[in-house]
Amino acid sequence: MPSEPHASTSTSVATAGRPPGQRGDDVIHNIGYRNYDGPRLGRGYARTSLFEQSLRGAYGLGRSAKSKVLPMILFAVMCVPAAIVVAVTVFTKAKQMPVDYNEYVVQMQPVIGVYIAAMAPQAVSLDLRFRVVPLYFSRPIERGDYVGAKYAALTAAVFVFTATSVLILYVGALLAKLDFGDETKGFALGLVCCLVFSVLHAGIALAVAAATPRRGFGVAAIIAVMTIPYMLVSALQAIVAEQDNAAAIGWLGLASPGSLVDGLQSKLLDGHNAFPRGEELTSMQTSAYVALTLVLIAGTYALLLRRYRKAGL
Repeated sequence: MPSEPHASTSTSVATAGRPPGQRGDDVIHNIGYRNYDGPRLGRGYARTSLFEQSLRGAYGLGRSAKSKVLPMILFAVMCVPAAIVVAVTVFTKAKQMPVDYNEYVVQMQPVIGVYIAAMAPQAVSLDLRFRVVPLYFSRPIERGDYVGAKYAALTAAVFVFTATSVLILYVGALLAKLDFGDETKGFALGLVCCLVFSVLHAGIALAVAAATPRRGFGVAAIIAVMTIPYMLVSALQAIVAEQDNAAAIGWLGLASPGSLVDGLQSKLLDGHNAFPRGEELTSMQTSAYVALTLVLIAGTYALLLRRYRKAGL
């Protein structure tokens, strides 16, 4: 983050016009070894800078070449299958894409999960490990600014990661001269699916990563939280499907972030879920899916605020 908001100045300049000891938006931290006479850029500039720095860090931009290897490889792994789907559609002159936009995002969850698991600890663990969080919260940035910027940055990074492959599919559909109206509608719904997926998974990943300053533990914990429940849910859904218990298939989907998004996109975003026998959600189940998604997003944000209330001391 640029140094201007945290650069030093004399206390007399920083608190001019205010009673002694009272802070204002134009006050910056006096670290005591040099004066700063430039503009006071305030909390808004600090939030934007922290967001930009965290977003660039999610792709290794502005860092060493070694830091770019993993995100770029995963980005390629996410996009190459979409390009292959496009090539097959164009050269075979198919009448529709072999995979729709939402379905592609759901099917690529393992790759997306690895990316999120690698980048979420990168966003927050180093600040905790090297105990620089109290410096962020000194002046002018506050706890809510830090959490909001980190949450928004990881959400944006995951959205770019998923939406780029959806964009490739859409461009390929237009090159294959498929129906413009249908493809545009599917593309728009696919972007909404990417956004919901990004907000939900970014919140869960950051909440887990912020619980430990050890990056390795954070990576392992996030992978476990995102993959183990999904595998268990899929296995249990297959078992209850064999027992012709159709209602239980939808309710079991609530137990995993991946199946939660899968159910939502199939019911509300005109997609097809990966549940056994393609079982559709009932109205009550759909309401439960929406409510749980909102609770998880709000809950993980509240957990982050609580975590950094302690870390900022």
